[in-house]
Amino acid sequence: MTMEQVSERYKIPIKILKEYESFGMCGAVKKVMGAWQYDDTDIERLGMIMTLHDMGFSGGEVETYMRLMLEGEHTKPERMAMLNKRRGETLDEIHFKEKQIEHMDYLRYEMQKGKGTDGAIKNTEKESLI
Repeated sequence: MTMEQVSERYKIPIKILKEYESFGMCGAVKKVMGAWQYDDTDIERLGMIMTLHDMGFSGGEVETYMRLMLEGEHTKPERMAMLNKRRGETLDEIHFKEKQIEHMDYLRYEMQKGKGTDGAIKNTEKESLI
């Protein structure tokens, strides 16, 4: 399949396909009449690349992870460390967002019960939320 066919059929952005080609990992990808041809192995790898991007990996992290994966099973600890790091960062983001929601809910509560209609929280009240 050509780049355009893969993009359309599997909903993979052209940007990701070009990134994959730039990694130089295109196993059996061949240029036929100037167009790249992707095989099933490439499609599987592209699925992993899409998953890594969806998890928040940068382009450089995706490339590192993919190179490690292609090196084999002995790189599992390094790949696991990358996943654990990203997981921790994601949890930190979630906890931060939860705190924001708690503050919003407190302001909404105060407004609904008739206090603090100006939206202000006294310092002592705010400190007890943190």
